[in-house]
Amino acid sequence: MTKDAKQEIIKPVAFKDALSERYLAYALSTITARSLPDVRDGLKPVHRRLLYAMLQLRLDPDSGYKKCARVVGDVIGKYHPHGDVAVYDTLVRLAQTFAVRYPLVDGQGNFGSVDGDNAAAMRYTEARLTAMAMALLEGIEADTVDFRATYDGEDQEPIVLPARVPNLLANGSEGIAVGMATSIPPHNIGELCEGLLTLLRKPSASVAELLEVIPGPDFPTGGVIAENRSVIQNAYETGRGSIRVRARWEKEVLSHGLYQIVISEIPYQVPKSRLIEQIAELFRNKKLPLLGNIRDESAETIRIVLEPKSRTVDPDMLMESLFKVTDLQTRFSVNLNVLTSKGMPQVLNLKQMLEAFIEHRFEVLYRRSRYRLSKIADRLEVLGGLLVAYLNIDEVIRIIREEDEPKPVMMKKWKLTDRQVEAILNMRLRSLRKLEEIEINREQAELLSEQERLQTILEDEKEARKVIRGEIKDVQKEFGAGDALGRRRTEFTDAPVAVDISIEAFIEKEPITVVYSRMGWIRAFKGHFDSFDDLKFKEGDELACMLKARTTDKILFFASNGRFYTLTGDRLPRGKGFGEPLRLMIDLPNEDDIVEMHVFEGGRKMLLASDQGKGFLVDEDSVVASTRGGKQILSIGEGSKAIACQPVKEEDMVAVIGAHRKLLVFPLFQIPSMAKGQGVQLMKLKDARLSDVKVFRKEAGLSWLIGDRVRTEADVTPWLGDRASAGKLPPVGFPRSNKFSG
Repeated sequence: MTKDAKQEIIKPVAFKDALSERYLAYALSTITARSLPDVRDGLKPVHRRLLYAMLQLRLDPDSGYKKCARVVGDVIGKYHPHGDVAVYDTLVRLAQTFAVRYPLVDGQGNFGSVDGDNAAAMRYTEARLTAMAMALLEGIEADTVDFRATYDGEDQEPIVLPARVPNLLANGSEGIAVGMATSIPPHNIGELCEGLLTLLRKPSASVAELLEVIPGPDFPTGGVIAENRSVIQNAYETGRGSIRVRARWEKEVLSHGLYQIVISEIPYQVPKSRLIEQIAELFRNKKLPLLGNIRDESAETIRIVLEPKSRTVDPDMLMESLFKVTDLQTRFSVNLNVLTSKGMPQVLNLKQMLEAFIEHRFEVLYRRSRYRLSKIADRLEVLGGLLVAYLNIDEVIRIIREEDEPKPVMMKKWKLTDRQVEAILNMRLRSLRKLEEIEINREQAELLSEQERLQTILEDEKEARKVIRGEIKDVQKEFGAGDALGRRRTEFTDAPVAVDISIEAFIEKEPITVVYSRMGWIRAFKGHFDSFDDLKFKEGDELACMLKARTTDKILFFASNGRFYTLTGDRLPRGKGFGEPLRLMIDLPNEDDIVEMHVFEGGRKMLLASDQGKGFLVDEDSVVASTRGGKQILSIGEGSKAIACQPVKEEDMVAVIGAHRKLLVFPLFQIPSMAKGQGVQLMKLKDARLSDVKVFRKEAGLSWLIGDRVRTEADVTPWLGDRASAGKLPPVGFPRSNKFSG
């Protein structure tokens, strides 16, 4: 190829266009070929290819097992050109009874556990299909679904499975695509069949009517759905929602008035070992004050034993406290996002999903009937020729013996087709019995009867609907509530009443004195003290602030980065040694320090200020943080820091002083209340920084600390002005540190 020809092939494309085009192709591939299930069979491509490959290997329930490595090899070699780990993980999950409501793979060997343990390597495990998987594949050889070429073009794979069972809702599905996700809970197949029969009987049935027979999810691990019917109905009507799932527990009475709680079922997709570690960690950190001990006595079934702190603890209250902070209660997100029969992603409601399955079953029935009719027509053609041969057996024998080319002679004499003559010529001599002729007549009559019935199905929708109804009843009988697999496992109860079960309410209320050092070490001493005679610190460290509180109090820490952090008094280390660094308990950056420390009272205002001279009032209730990262309230500019956090009760005046040694007093009402931000200018500053802020009552005067003495200026008129004024020099004797605290 010449250089000019090469230049003609290269087309300049804007990077933005090229990127968007390729990303769109990737997104569509992820959505349609990886993450979302098909509404008809409830499978993603990897599941479908795995089941089809196992069918090709003749791994039906009546056959022996084969090594999983062999199965995975066939899948990735013929149908799924991806990693073997992804395919094996899929196979393992389809075999786990605690992960899939109706397993599609019958596994032999170590396939993991509810504790979260991994399965053994694929070379050690074996697998075959289950009856449920065979029901999904049933009729696939009868031209019931379309096939397409595999990735290398050497074979064919099904686009969708015939799916005699409503697998999408029976086993559910989860996946994350680009810009969308799906989360479909598993259901009881007997109830689904009842819903399908209801819809066939009454196509106008609403979602609410369907929920009369399909009350909600049925998880493989059981548990209890603690949700109001209105919430469940809304989720199934809109295709989106969230359902609360709780562990199943019961109270076991012991001797001497004691009792223990036994948990026999845990929420779906919660590993048991991680759950126990979570509870144990909270117990060690004294976050579960009603719990006395926890034991795992599980064997083949789950048995987690919880002992109360004392016999007087109410078991319901104990469980509510655990539900609030542990995975004994989880929320299953409902997102009924699937690929429709046209290959488009869409969020459907319960009725639409059932209708899509029924529509698919009609399509399978019609295709299967047409396929069978073609086979019947072929067989009837052959039987017609054989009957001619029996009626003229002597002439047939003569033609075969005397003619060099008997086929055209026979075709012309009796107006037979090529296939009919071939069948006559291929007859064995032993078939020339009278009994064989009777058998052919019987077979012909049966085929004609079947042909008539199939034609009726294709021409009469009522007859087709009757067949579909019969098939669904057969599924209900086979996989319904007749055995342990089919019986409902998850029960329902109303949503718990919103009771504030505050953990702090169960903490023993004790007075403590909190001590915080300049180097950031914190500790709490039992009792209230105004001072300590023998308080020790690390070398070079000293007291920064001291606070009287109780173990049930929330302690607010305001840092120089403008963030509030919150800890409860019971979480603070006791006053042994030097305490612990506060930074181990909260995510306080190394370059920032704690400015103020207050006991949360609620209902108050807090005056916040930065050294830029800006500040505002904020509701104390809105600054309480629930995470280690705290809550950003005061916005700080670069090179600046927060300097003050003053609680406001009955105070009506504000005093501010800057590093340029100017004092300004103005009414508190001139400062606005805000939720967050930088605030307004408190004092006019040129090249200086704001040093300190104080709120006070005008009638009580302005006080400040000089050494151990408190000095009060009763008349603040000389420094009185409006907010953002320049201020005047402070009274004689005001601390040179420009701090009201000395």
